[in-house]
Amino acid sequence: MTRTSSLGHGVTRENLRDGLLSAQIRAADPSARLVTEAQHRRSVEAMLRARPDRDGDVWLFAYGSLIWNPVIDYLERRVVAVPGYRRRFCLWTELYRGSPEAPGLVLGLVPGGLCRGVAYRIAAAKVRAELELVWRREMITAAYDPVWLRTVSAGGRGWAIGFASNPRYRRYAGLLAEERVAQAIARARGYLGPCAAYLFDTASHLDALGIVDPSLRRIRDRVKELVENNNKTAM
Repeated sequence: MTRTSSLGHGVTRENLRDGLLSAQIRAADPSARLVTEAQHRRSVEAMLRARPDRDGDVWLFAYGSLIWNPVIDYLERRVVAVPGYRRRFCLWTELYRGSPEAPGLVLGLVPGGLCRGVAYRIAAAKVRAELELVWRREMITAAYDPVWLRTVSAGGRGWAIGFASNPRYRRYAGLLAEERVAQAIARARGYLGPCAAYLFDTASHLDALGIVDPSLRRIRDRVKELVENNNKTAM
C-alpha cells in the first residue's frame, strides 16, 4: 500500500506544490538565483535517462530531513548504506534554520567514507511527479547536485537518487570543525525554528533506525550542552 508523508516542520506537499518555499526565499533574498520549474523538469528527465539500473520503480536516498519528513508517496523504505559519501553539516542557511545575523547549518553529502540512511521506493507510474516535488524542495537553489548513488542493504545492492553538496555553491561551508558546527547550530534560528531542532530530529530518527553516526552524536551532545547553558544564562 502506498504510504504518504505530509509531516509538519513547515515543509509539506501542499506548500511545495504552491511554490511557497520559492516565494519565501525570493522575499528574504531578492538576489537569490532560483531554479525554475522548467529547469526542474529537465533535470529530472536527465537523471532518469542516466539511471544505471533497469526501468521501473526508483529509489530516493535520504540522509537528513528527508528521513523524518520525505513529503513523497512511496511504496517501501529500507535502511541502506552508501559507500563513497559521508553526512556532514556543510551548508549555511540564513532563512529556514538560521538568519543573516546567526546562520545555521544543514546537512549535505560529501565525498569519502560511508553514509547510512533511508531509501524510499517510488512507484514507476509516479516517479516524475514525485521527483519534481522533491526537486522543488532540494533543488530550489544550487546547493545540491543530484547524483545516482550505489546502495547496499540487507536486500542487496541497488541504485538510488541522492543529493550531494555542491562545493561551488556560495553558501557551501566546507568541512568545519565539530565545535564550530555546534556553536553555529546552538544559536541559529530561522523560519522553520531552531537549527538545533533540525539536528535533534535527525539524530533521534537515526537512533530509532539503529544508524550510528558518531560525529553527529557528538555534535548533538555538544549542542544540548550549549543550549542548556544559554537557557541558564538567560534566566
